[in-house]
Amino acid sequence: MSPAAPYNPGDATSGDPDALFFVPLGGAGEIGMNLNLYGYRGQWLIVDCGVTFGDEEHQPGVDVIMADPAFILERRDRLLGIVATHAHEDHIGAIPYLWPQLECPVWATPFTAAVLRAKLVESGLADRVRITTVPMSGRFQIGPFDLELITLTHSIPEPNAVVIRTGAGTVLHTGDWKLDPEPMIGSPTDEERLRQVGDEGVLASVCDSTNALKPGASGSEGELRHSLTELIGRYDGRVAVACFASNVARLQTIAQVAREHDRDVALVGRSLWRIEKAARDTGYLGDVPRFLTEDEASRLKKATS
Repeated sequence: MSPAAPYNPGDATSGDPDALFFVPLGGAGEIGMNLNLYGYRGQWLIVDCGVTFGDEEHQPGVDVIMADPAFILERRDRLLGIVATHAHEDHIGAIPYLWPQLECPVWATPFTAAVLRAKLVESGLADRVRITTVPMSGRFQIGPFDLELITLTHSIPEPNAVVIRTGAGTVLHTGDWKLDPEPMIGSPTDEERLRQVGDEGVLASVCDSTNALKPGASGSEGELRHSLTELIGRYDGRVAVACFASNVARLQTIAQVAREHDRDVALVGRSLWRIEKAARDTGYLGDVPRFLTEDEASRLKKATS
């Protein structure tokens, strides 16, 4: 007997019409490059479409790496769209690169949509990609998929778990998450709604977040704010603070600490300015004064003790 061919969910034409398929093209069990497919009743939905970054040791000369989309490109006529859980590069960074092949609509919450639109402007795709903005905790229908967003916390505004309801059962797809009682930007994780969905019955959970399997607890942004206030207060000269551009809560923290010590804050780097604009455009950082540019900061007089 010849060996059986590998089972291909995209080729299923008979059997249970309510079969639900999960096909991770990237991101499962690895950091970055998230591209997850859900298939039901002949229709397909992408959850996240991100990149990962090369390193000189393993991928010398390579800046950005994406999942191979060949599987879903062969079924593009049955692709309903992309749902973005949040705005980190490993979850939306591949959209400007792959969208010309996928050519499908995108669903995202306001902040994620704002960040994505800025990236699409740079790629010359702003007028071509249809983005539907979904409110936090929103519920919406895409083909045979009944979707609900549940608020999580993470190092970026508006992270969401996606509840995917089908006739075959319910899947909870978390994206990235942490449990932070003081996230400083946005609401804490909606644990009560997670419990309610669990009580309703969940067929499977797709939960893959960096360091999720390591024991211990992550520090709260609220705790960090107290530490930075004390630390920066020790110094008279200029202080440089490095952070991920997407960590809007950290920008707010630094601005508040500077205010308490009668200091100004300058942003350095295009990514920081892009995120800062998206945050202000969607209602975040409303009580934070305007940040200085590099040029403005260079003309400030140094503090004297």
